[in-house]
Amino acid sequence: MRVLFVSYEVYPLAKVGGLADVAGSLPKALKELGLDIDVLMPFHGSVQNRGIENTGRTVKTRFVKKEYEFELHRTKLPSSEVDLYLLKNDELMNAPEVYNVSDLGLQAMAFSDAASVFASEGGYDLVHLNDWHTGLMAVYLDQIGKPIRTLISVHNLAYQGVYPENYLRISGIERDRWGMVSSGDNINCLKAGLIASDMINTVSPTYAREIQTSEYGAGLDGVLRERKDDLIGILNGIDSTEYDPAKDRHLWVNFDSKNVEGKAINKGHLQDFVGLPRTDNAVIGLISRLVDQKGLDLIAAIKEDLMELPLQLIVLGTGEKKYEGMFERLQVECPDKIAAKITFNLDLAQKIYGGCDMFLMPSRYEPCGLGQLFAMRYGTVPVVRLTGGLADTVKEFDPSSFEGNGFGFYDYSPEELLETLKKAIKAYEDQRTWSRIVSNAMEEDFSWKASARNYLAVYEKILEVKGDA
Repeated sequence: MRVLFVSYEVYPLAKVGGLADVAGSLPKALKELGLDIDVLMPFHGSVQNRGIENTGRTVKTRFVKKEYEFELHRTKLPSSEVDLYLLKNDELMNAPEVYNVSDLGLQAMAFSDAASVFASEGGYDLVHLNDWHTGLMAVYLDQIGKPIRTLISVHNLAYQGVYPENYLRISGIERDRWGMVSSGDNINCLKAGLIASDMINTVSPTYAREIQTSEYGAGLDGVLRERKDDLIGILNGIDSTEYDPAKDRHLWVNFDSKNVEGKAINKGHLQDFVGLPRTDNAVIGLISRLVDQKGLDLIAAIKEDLMELPLQLIVLGTGEKKYEGMFERLQVECPDKIAAKITFNLDLAQKIYGGCDMFLMPSRYEPCGLGQLFAMRYGTVPVVRLTGGLADTVKEFDPSSFEGNGFGFYDYSPEELLETLKKAIKAYEDQRTWSRIVSNAMEEDFSWKASARNYLAVYEKILEVKGDA
């Protein structure tokens, strides 16, 4: 079995969100299971050309109205034997950011076309697509006519790649397929992938159920209900080698589950680093895109109450101006309570995971969520809304049995968030209780091993292959 894993971002070459972490880790875990797997991504303008070779080959689009030619480049995923291919076209991919380009719809369409040609010429049995940027590949592969099967992973159903009708007319998609790729008069790239792929997966079992409802289905719940027998939820993992508090060079002091004293040292240094006074109160981290999806309206509704609690809050992220401004104003009003870093900085993110006591994710919806997994790996206790992957990974602490790894609430309300934070702080103030919760969190295994086996089983089901890959 030969598999091509296609993603618009792959860590560490290009990272905007959690998709990059998945694409940089899952193929390595599958390779370790013996699978013959390669990765393909666009050669974005932001990709550093270090250790990447030009193969001398070119790949031309086959269907898009204007022909585009891509150079084929190659490297390896770090610390692995997985070949990573990149398709480069300077006309389409000259922007310094992954998604902030002049015409992302055209870029994704042309890339999907060329990637389909690459896959059809590469002897692959199955192509694993990721999110809307690659959704049209399922249609293009069908049009090529080779027996290549497809799986599409939905990392966030809200982003669908919807563009006006003129994109459909230049796509080269055959007219009898227009119904499967359109929503009204628009082309919908994700819908195309959902209908044309052999199977669909989301990145957590709970999210797979949620998106079949009108509340979470983002207008595609009908399509997903029709394909419910081909839809599965597989929980994301994390690269436990990359995210390891015992070896993480970003931390001031390394530590592990058997020696957690180093975490307190990191906490003090983190407070210094972000300009907060050293106190014994709980330090809560929030690393997030600052958008409605992440539940920040709940925080806005209780911000005065929040500042009255015995806690400090460290915020890292960018997003909507209303939330950036809210956190910046809170920092001015309560400089001893909140540090707002309106940017994204990987070094600081690791320090927050390593030095905070709690990690806050009150999401409106969360397909999987990786932040809570990173946090638990570093002994930082998650406080979350129990939706999507958060419901699958965070187990409410039970003081009677001392089981559980975090704190959560179901109803999307500011009152529920506030009460859950109070409950977590009360537990934090009991050293014996808190030590147990931290230990429970750090002992969780969210490595890619189990998830990779589940993906391999799906590949085999699609190809009706029995036995080893």
